[in-house]
Amino acid sequence: MTLPSPNHGERRNDARPELIVIHYTGMADCASARARLCDPAAEVSAHWLIDEDGTTEALVREERRAWHAGAGSWLGQDDVNSRSIGIELANPGNRPFAAAQIDALEDLLRGIMERWQIGPAGVIGHSDMAPGRKFDPGPRFDWARLARQGLALHPDTQGPDEPLAASLTTIGYPETDPETRLAAFRLRFRPGATGAEDQADRRIAAAAAELFTANR
Repeated sequence: MTLPSPNHGERRNDARPELIVIHYTGMADCASARARLCDPAAEVSAHWLIDEDGTTEALVREERRAWHAGAGSWLGQDDVNSRSIGIELANPGNRPFAAAQIDALEDLLRGIMERWQIGPAGVIGHSDMAPGRKFDPGPRFDWARLARQGLALHPDTQGPDEPLAASLTTIGYPETDPETRLAAFRLRFRPGATGAEDQADRRIAAAAAELFTANR
């Protein structure tokens, strides 16, 4: 089966999908995003694109290595493209996600997770694996909603006050400077939080680390 985007290749080193990376397109509309994701000159792509009205389109076969993640790592492993499936949500990055779009995302996630036996710990954001370089799906994305349906992980209680760096490594965040890691963590787990690391960061990260460990 041939799908619209030519931008893909073989997964390297016999890798199979074990992660799902959620993005926003950062473009004005879905048509513009689709054109770029299917443009050979752009050298970017994703497996799936979801419009704001919930229309869902496959751009690259899930068996293939789409070019969506770029530089970054998760759990100490790079080449995330070879180990993941990428989902793009049509959104310029400065407005809430449409209800129909999130409904469609949830349906899509259920199918992908079942097909590839990916648990909720494997559903991450682009900003999680590329701190400081990428910021999508951003602070408006409702990770807690996905978690309530078993489609991602997000703690609903706080844990003990433990060192933040160790918790972030356990969750999967790449090693980088503490400020960049903290900002990436907050995008997902404490959107809107600012300033220096505080006890709430450490306690939420500890709870998240426990969740991720239990669900791998």
